[in-house]
Amino acid sequence: MWVKTMGKQLLMIVGDFGEDYEIMVPFQALQAVGHEVDAVCPEKDAGDVVKTAIHDFRGDQTYLEERGHDFQLTATMSDVDPSDYDGLVVPGGRAPEYLRTYDAVLDAVRHFFEADKPVATLCHGPQILAAAGVLEGYEMTSYPAVRPECEAAGCTWVDEVTTDGNLVTGQAWPDHPEWIAQFLDLLDGEETRD
Repeated sequence: MWVKTMGKQLLMIVGDFGEDYEIMVPFQALQAVGHEVDAVCPEKDAGDVVKTAIHDFRGDQTYLEERGHDFQLTATMSDVDPSDYDGLVVPGGRAPEYLRTYDAVLDAVRHFFEADKPVATLCHGPQILAAAGVLEGYEMTSYPAVRPECEAAGCTWVDEVTTDGNLVTGQAWPDHPEWIAQFLDLLDGEETRD
């Protein structure tokens, strides 16, 4: 029997050419189980769109990138207060490489770690966390090409979806089932890993 969870307020930080599936799927899945998700992007307002990119894995040395969908933002970053949210989602794709240059993004990320609130990130999303200086001592994963940045930021990198404290990490969109399940457990206050 499917049981709807008690809704939480979640913040999702996205940007142009974030990975399509890594934005769309968690945004919709989290809403489907009763959470409210505000998707924001620096320098854009609620109702504006970000362009997404689809990363496909076809056996090459890296992923293939194609144009994805337009994703409509639901809130304006300059209007949101991170303390109003119960959790944070940081998708991957190419957006994190420039989103990490915005002080407002880094400050928002730091809030969730300082308050020990649930954070879910995957793929290139940890680039933002590394820039925010919050990864020291964590066991985590990311897209393998981001591993050096994660390790330089002081974490132990592992090759699987991982929950460590308040942080849930995955490597890319194929990890969605396990990554989203672990984030939902964390939002519900359940331990998923020692």
